[in-house]
Amino acid sequence: MNVYDFDKTISFHDSTKKFYFFCIKKKPSLLRFLPMQGYYAIKYALKIMPKTRFKEKFYRVFSGIPDIDSFVEAFWKENMGEIKDWYRKNRRDDDVVVSASPEFLLAPICKEIGVATLIASRVDKKTGKYTGENCYGEEKVPRFREIFGDAEIEEFYSDSYSDTPLAKLAKRAYIVKDEEISDWVF
Repeated sequence: MNVYDFDKTISFHDSTKKFYFFCIKKKPSLLRFLPMQGYYAIKYALKIMPKTRFKEKFYRVFSGIPDIDSFVEAFWKENMGEIKDWYRKNRRDDDVVVSASPEFLLAPICKEIGVATLIASRVDKKTGKYTGENCYGEEKVPRFREIFGDAEIEEFYSDSYSDTPLAKLAKRAYIVKDEEISDWVF
């Protein structure tokens, strides 16, 4: 099996960030959450708050979108072209995506492009609350093992060296920048 990060690896953008701005554009009243988000961003930047708790507070914005599923659907309809050509050519039926982005956001696009298994941050789409930790960095390994045990990863692809713990499980690992793929340097 091949394993991939999603944001800036399979897609050109950070899907959560792009979705946030998509939601603000469609529903400007969500800007009412901005002062609270700014407050928690400062706490996170000063290392007073861990990343998962910061994201949980930031994602409270989702509570202002009662029809969030329709927003997600419209977002991917508008952004389907963001999937990179190199991935479309390499895609296999047993592909796995392991991402820090919210599962509810990535599930529709992963289904659309034929990803067999999605492992992502478990975020309640109505409240922004997490179940467990943000699926980032070292956290990706236990989340992968939870589903696949000691299964071997043939190839791993990511845009970020923060994914080194998961890359170390693969026979071959690659760093992705736009459409360019190069060997992972440990």
